[in-house]
Amino acid sequence: MSHYFDTPDQPLVTHEFTATVFGNDLTFTTAGGVFSGGRLDLGTSVLLREVSPPERGHLLDLGCGVGTIAVGLAVAAPGVTVDAVDVNGRAVELTRMNAQRHGVAERVHAVAPDEVPADVRYDEIWSNPPIRIGKQALHELLLTWLPRLQPDGVAWLVVGKNLGGDSLQRWLTDQGHPTERVASAKGFRVLRVAASGA
Repeated sequence: MSHYFDTPDQPLVTHEFTATVFGNDLTFTTAGGVFSGGRLDLGTSVLLREVSPPERGHLLDLGCGVGTIAVGLAVAAPGVTVDAVDVNGRAVELTRMNAQRHGVAERVHAVAPDEVPADVRYDEIWSNPPIRIGKQALHELLLTWLPRLQPDGVAWLVVGKNLGGDSLQRWLTDQGHPTERVASAKGFRVLRVAASGA
C-alpha cells in the first residue's frame, strides 16, 4: 500500500489548485501520491490562517508536500528563506516547481531530509506533521528537527484534535519543549512549540 510519505512509482501527472495563502492567491501544481494532492488541506489552511508569517529569518517547512507553506511564506515575506523538506521525492520536485512558478526559487530550497546539513539552525519550523506515520515515528521526527531551532526559535504545528493534538502538546512539553495551544478551529489544534530550554 502506498502512502503520501513514500515516493510514488506511477508517472507524474500534474494538475493545479488555487489557494489563498497569507492574503495571496497562489496556484500550485500538484499530483497524485503527495499529501493533499488535490487541494489545500483543512489542517494547513487553519495553520496559515491562525499564524502570521515572520518578516525575516531562516525557516523550515517540515513535510512540505507541494510546498504550500514554504512558497506561501516566501511570497508573503521577502526577508525569509525556507528549507522545504519531505521524504517523498515527488513532493520535493513539486515544491521546486511551485517555488519557480511564484518567483521564490532562490529563497525556497526543497530537499530530502538527509540533504540538510546537520549544523543548520532555524528561526521557525512550520509543519502539518505526518501523524499517520505512527506515534513513535512522529516522535522521532519531531525530536530530530525541534533541536535544530535557534535558542529563541519557535515551531508552529497543526494537529487534528482527534488525531492526538492534545496528547502531543503534553508530550512535547514533557520532552523539554514548552508547548501551548494558540488556536483551535475546525477540529484542529495550532501549537506553538518553543526551543528546548526556552
